[in-house]
Parts: sequence; C-alpha cells; structure tokens
Amino acid sequence: MVYSNEGHHSQIMKGVLDMCLLASISQGPSYGYALVQKLNDAGLSVANEGSVYLVLKRLSSNNLIDSELVPSNTGPARKVYRTTEAGREVLDTWTTDWNEVRIGVDTMLGNNSS
Repeated sequence: MVYSNEGHHSQIMKGVLDMCLLASISQGPSYGYALVQKLNDAGLSVANEGSVYLVLKRLSSNNLIDSELVPSNTGPARKVYRTTEAGREVLDTWTTDWNEVRIGVDTMLGNNSS
C-alpha cells in the first residue's frame, strides 16, 4: 500500500481543526474567511474551506462559540464568531491534551525538545 502525503495531512487536520479554530477565535472575534486565512498563514493549509464552516457550525451547536451578523463596509454583513465561557474551558482541556499528545509523538519521532 502506498500512502499519500496529502491524505495524511488531511487526516491530521481533521483531528486538530476544531482545536485550531477554537484557539483562533479565542484570540479575538473573527469571521469565517479570516479564520481560513489564519489557518493557511500558520501553515495549516485547508484543502476544503467548506470543512471550516462545518466545524464552525459544530462548535456553535456545542455552545463553544456564538456568532452575530455584523455590517460590513465592503459588502453583505459578516457572521462574526466569539468564544463562549464553555468554549474557553474546553480549549484549556484540549490544550492540555494536545501538549501531552505532542510530547508523546515528539518522543516517538526522536524529536523531544521539552
């Protein structure tokens, strides 16, 4: 079996996209397209922008973020997302979990820099 680098990247992104979006929103209110740009700028290229909006919907339905329509000077109103108190608590837990996983993976790869 031949493994695809693109497929592997997609699988990793599926596992961390919720956490990365929640972390980005917790840094300040943002709208969907800006979040996609932040992910891409951080090197976390998103092949399907639609997947970001599905995650935003899931985070919202789990009350981790909320949103409101904000008028825009350059076009239609934008949906701006903000982290809820529950979202900040979940992000703290996910950050702890991620750090534990990262240390373990780094150790297995021989790159333990902790």
